[in-house]
Amino acid sequence: MKPVRYAYGLTTALLVGGATASLVTGLPAGAQVAQNEASQMTNVVPRAGAPGSFADLTAQLAPAVVNISTRQRVQVQTQNPFAGTPFEGMFGGQGGGGGGQTREAQSLGSGFIISADGYIVTNNHVITADGKGAQVESITVTMPDGTDYPAKLVGKDPESDLAVLKISASKALPFVKFGDSSKARVGDWVVAIGNPFALGGTVTAGIISAVYRNTGGGAYDRYIQTDASINRGNSGGPLFDMNGQVVGINNAIFSPTGGSVGIGFAIPAETAAPIVQKLIKGVAIERGYLGIQIQPVTEDLAASLGIARNRGEFVQAVTPGGAAAAAGLQAGDVVVRIDGKDVTREQTLSFIVANERPGTRIPIEVVRNGKTITLNATVGKRPTQEQLAQEDFGNAPGQDQDDLTQPQQDQNPAISNQALGFSAIALTPTIARQLGAADGTRGVVVTAVDPSSDAGQKGLRRGDIILSVNYQNVVGPQDLDAAARAAKSSNRDAVLLRVQRRGQPAAYLPVRIR
Repeated sequence: MKPVRYAYGLTTALLVGGATASLVTGLPAGAQVAQNEASQMTNVVPRAGAPGSFADLTAQLAPAVVNISTRQRVQVQTQNPFAGTPFEGMFGGQGGGGGGQTREAQSLGSGFIISADGYIVTNNHVITADGKGAQVESITVTMPDGTDYPAKLVGKDPESDLAVLKISASKALPFVKFGDSSKARVGDWVVAIGNPFALGGTVTAGIISAVYRNTGGGAYDRYIQTDASINRGNSGGPLFDMNGQVVGINNAIFSPTGGSVGIGFAIPAETAAPIVQKLIKGVAIERGYLGIQIQPVTEDLAASLGIARNRGEFVQAVTPGGAAAAAGLQAGDVVVRIDGKDVTREQTLSFIVANERPGTRIPIEVVRNGKTITLNATVGKRPTQEQLAQEDFGNAPGQDQDDLTQPQQDQNPAISNQALGFSAIALTPTIARQLGAADGTRGVVVTAVDPSSDAGQKGLRRGDIILSVNYQNVVGPQDLDAAARAAKSSNRDAVLLRVQRRGQPAAYLPVRIR
């Protein structure tokens, strides 16, 4: 069974929807009427207050919601217990001790028909093979009346987790249209219809709990949050408003238990309309890309920079030769506006840039060392997911890839800088070579960290090289002391360190002053 993807902490899944759109089909214009056409929805539910019942609305919409299943063939590696012995070949084992077997698997999800001639929208993960060595052999769409249709994959977009299928029937099929999710408001009633736990057509109702919810900062991490019950198998199913319009597609839940706890996510319909259109027409989907590694402006970052919390996003690294580097963006910049749009938690940098056309020249407003400047960038083309996974922002191949989250081993270190919670000495050429730092690297090296300090809690550790503090180069421990005193006199609660760890690119780390 293919589950709805789960969101734990900052981990989430993507899904797709679309705004009201006229989809190209093979039927004569006006030949059919959508199940959720305004003229068909008159008096289905009361327009004011809570509806007395969702029964009429469900009866109108459910015929266009389908179950989707895939049959997969999975290659399974088996271990030969006689590997390396004279009996290795007697039981079908291969050299090296491993053999291969195949098994069948299934995935289950939901979808909905968007045209009378059989175009269907669902999630990409519903119709994608589970893991390495698996292949999807067939996709089947089951109608509410139990009729099965073999489905053809028209197109898919892993970035937005969207897929479009096509089935052929001897009659016109019931279908629904996308609505305008930009008009959705917190507190609006919504209805979800889908195939949870392979139970078939199941209806749940709730309200919109939040709009444009950001759970992880990805390019399409901009969800409608709902408390309508959503579970495994609801993936790809529609979220309807009280006018019967599809305002989102159910894809993810936050669940510490594995079941629904009343926090579900649906991508806004307005986000996916262009993607649906392009997949149907066979048009390549291109997204904007700058080539920077970013993080939200947290409370500690804001305190170290002396700026408002949740304003903009912080640049940790810039890809050499990318669009951002060509425009002059630097690590340590805070991007606050792009192409006239404010960068906020609801409208992230990644979302804004992904929706810019590659080749477009846009202004980027950044805060650099306390001053606001405007740069102009020519938007690049976003790489594939596989290419992004290989992006290392300067990591040396084969080097140590751990992060700034390792605990301090010495629980009782001698600390010289009590304000920052660690001790450091000047970085000499000999120490730099021992730490694998490049020739000419200047700074101080951490010798001990108080594990109870903010620096210790955030993972600073012995052997880390501090290159700068509050954007000023560091040449000795006295520079750290001076920066801490200056921050206190400016009523700042933190300083911003630039830390170099062996085998990793330098990264900024805000540290609170004690």
